[in-house]
Amino acid sequence: MTALRVIIVRMANLLFRSLLLLSLCTAPFPGARAEWFTDVQNKMGTRVEVQLWDNDAGQAEHLIALAMAEFDRIEAEMSTYLPDSEMTQINEQAANKPVVVSPELFGLIDRALQLSVTTNGAFDITFDSVGQLYDFRAGIHPGPEQIASHLDKINYRYVQLDREKSTIRFSHPGVRINLGGIAKGYSVESVIGLLRAEGVTNALATAGGDTRLLGDRGNGPWIVGIRDPDNRAGLVTRLALQDEAISTSGDYERFFIENNVRYHHILNPSTGRSAGKVRSVTIIGPDATMTDGLSTSVFVLGPEAGLKLIESLDDYETVIVDKEHHVRFSSGIDPL
Repeated sequence: MTALRVIIVRMANLLFRSLLLLSLCTAPFPGARAEWFTDVQNKMGTRVEVQLWDNDAGQAEHLIALAMAEFDRIEAEMSTYLPDSEMTQINEQAANKPVVVSPELFGLIDRALQLSVTTNGAFDITFDSVGQLYDFRAGIHPGPEQIASHLDKINYRYVQLDREKSTIRFSHPGVRINLGGIAKGYSVESVIGLLRAEGVTNALATAGGDTRLLGDRGNGPWIVGIRDPDNRAGLVTRLALQDEAISTSGDYERFFIENNVRYHHILNPSTGRSAGKVRSVTIIGPDATMTDGLSTSVFVLGPEAGLKLIESLDDYETVIVDKEHHVRFSSGIDPL
């Protein structure tokens, strides 16, 4: 990504509702009679949104329904909370025998393991071997002895894939996997792929902190605000984007504070504890599956190692807010 593809505008007057805020101006394409259609629902444990540009209300409603059904399909396959999901079956059986899984889930787990190699274990889907001990809604966290007794189960190398048989097996007892650090990005990428195949040229799909944009806003780029971690009504910057994916991981969404310690859901696989080197990480790039996984990875790595990782990857950029609230940009982003 070149600096021309990402325009930074330092303004802090945009109101927003979640991790990423989109400037939803309704000005249509010049001379067009179409309009934007939008739906927002609660899925995948978060808020999902689909917007698309169409000149037929009935067709738009049909396409949005297809998009929402795609979110449901992916959740039914990959959720660790649904008893009949493939993911649940893997976690229940893979330590005892190889489990046959669908090509789609096999492929995503394979991508997650490749990202573990790329990040030297900063991204690790076996984090849930300890992560299952946390309940951020109830304000529950494991003690040091609990973490120590489960920490040896976190190692992505324990997840063994057989490509010929499409099976997954755990080589260590007690291992659990969770695609929470990559599945939402995958879902918005999949939704946009579905809409593109249906002939849609301009759309947006969002799931929590992960957004995939198709085309532009019609009268210009999409304007995306990156939230100030300490101020729900403030931004650290805004980005003008077109046909990109953008993901933000922050310590301010699923968290609680106990005895002045912030416990949040982004765990460092090497410690089993909440990562603490940064406050938020935003990744911009062509693929939402990757931007999702990379935002988690950079959060765990911290600003210096995280920036080094992103600089080594073609087409991906980052904005990092470190624990001192300094904002850092990768070299492909040219702040004004």
